[in-house]
Amino acid sequence: MKYLLLALLCWNLWVFLLMGVDKRKAKKGRRRISERTLLLSALAFGAVGGLAGMHLFHHKTLHKRFRYGLPAMLIFHVALGAAGIYWYLTYWQ
Repeated sequence: MKYLLLALLCWNLWVFLLMGVDKRKAKKGRRRISERTLLLSALAFGAVGGLAGMHLFHHKTLHKRFRYGLPAMLIFHVALGAAGIYWYLTYWQ
């Protein structure tokens, strides 16, 4: 269980850093990280890092895909985690 939480922490840190790198590239007018990559990274259980990066770096805050998509992904991830915990406690204990 602790390895799963560590993996989630590392992945969310990675997504957070992706948002920061993309914001920096945007300011410098350089080649950017695609929105698809940012969204798919957040969808793969990185919504917390994506939301934190979006708000801390003020990045993609006006894009509806990010403004509504990342919170929706977070809700989905929490629901999926709750279902997993319920399943674990019900059938593996």
